[in-house]
Amino acid sequence: MTSLRRSIAVVFLLASAMPGFADTTLIHAGQLLAVPGKSPSSRQTIVIENDRIVAVRSGFASADEFDGEVTVVDLSRQFVLPGLMDMHVHLQGQLGPGRDSDRLRMSDQLKQMRSIHYAMNTLLAGFTTVRDVGSSPQEMYALRDAINNGWIDGPRIVAAGGVGITGGHADISGVSPELMEMFTSPNVCDGPYDCRRATRNVIKYGADLVKITSTGGVLTDRATGTGQQMEPDELREIVLAAARMGRKVASHAHEEEGIIAALEAGVASIEHGSYTGPRAIKLFKETGAYLVPTLLAGKTVASMAVESDFMSPAIKEKAIRVGNDMAGSFERAHKAGVNIAYGTDSGVSAHGRNAEEAVLMVAAGMSEMDVIVSATINAADLIDMSDSIGTIEAGKFADIIAVDASPLENIDELLDVDFVMKGGKVYKN
Repeated sequence: MTSLRRSIAVVFLLASAMPGFADTTLIHAGQLLAVPGKSPSSRQTIVIENDRIVAVRSGFASADEFDGEVTVVDLSRQFVLPGLMDMHVHLQGQLGPGRDSDRLRMSDQLKQMRSIHYAMNTLLAGFTTVRDVGSSPQEMYALRDAINNGWIDGPRIVAAGGVGITGGHADISGVSPELMEMFTSPNVCDGPYDCRRATRNVIKYGADLVKITSTGGVLTDRATGTGQQMEPDELREIVLAAARMGRKVASHAHEEEGIIAALEAGVASIEHGSYTGPRAIKLFKETGAYLVPTLLAGKTVASMAVESDFMSPAIKEKAIRVGNDMAGSFERAHKAGVNIAYGTDSGVSAHGRNAEEAVLMVAAGMSEMDVIVSATINAADLIDMSDSIGTIEAGKFADIIAVDASPLENIDELLDVDFVMKGGKVYKN
């Protein structure tokens, strides 16, 4: 059975077992990490009504204490924690030798069906909220809205609209001039005022945030490096235009000069930050911006560059160099006290393997608790949703996962999530 068929089977089996929301759901948690950063508690009951948590109580409450229909979920032998969040995904694709041909051969409709499949892989891995920072925008906005409306299942999506410069990392590369002309986005810009226009345009069509690329990128099929590409005046205009309309800006950035320029312009997060040095660290701490490290992407492209032959020479050189340097830079930034929000760049790595980032973060020196904080409390803060997700507390969405043993003692537990609830609905049990 293919992974897509397995995903569909899981959804239909659970749907048949749970025809609708019970009036009340009780989760008996053997160990509960209700607020990451604080100590877990034993023998707790989470009380849920429809999609929200209404109480967390000591001991295992009985269904007899409640009126109406009550469903009891027995996680009394498991470790329970908030749903995880990934702040850097690309749900519409996956890196591999067939990616370029897929662009030409697959219809937009089929790509959207595949996006639903990738979204379900992500949800079943325990990631109940994601920030998609680079997809065909109208299709991604439609996927976001369809999930929010309850028409299809998937993680909660915060969707970005992209603004890039001509020839930069966000512009089309690696195809013929005729196809470049066809695929060039209207939101590719040059100069501060044109970039202001592009920023307003992506917000007009539905962007929750704006994604920019202040430096070159590994997967750009040009030998243009990974240094700064966008100019400070372009960066400032984008951030200002976005802020005027209530949107944050996330910047892809590898080399330090591009990181610094983006932070000075006022971005909310730096994606990758592969060469974060002392000057950038100082700015991170002054501004409170988040670093979204994506170590899994670095490991993935470095391995693919060595083990496969589908990458061009221009991409291979960058993949090996950047991929092997990211962990050391992340370790220095974390030790210096930079704010970290969890992100994988899934779509480079395979969807559904998002928890592998946690293993790499621990290997690079981050504590298990800090990793979980980065994927819950910090991620919720970055997307301005701290009032509704990130912890298991009264009033918040019932986004809850469970594993067999404590990930505070062994982060590998997150690689095999046994229970997934999002918004009060069970997707994996």
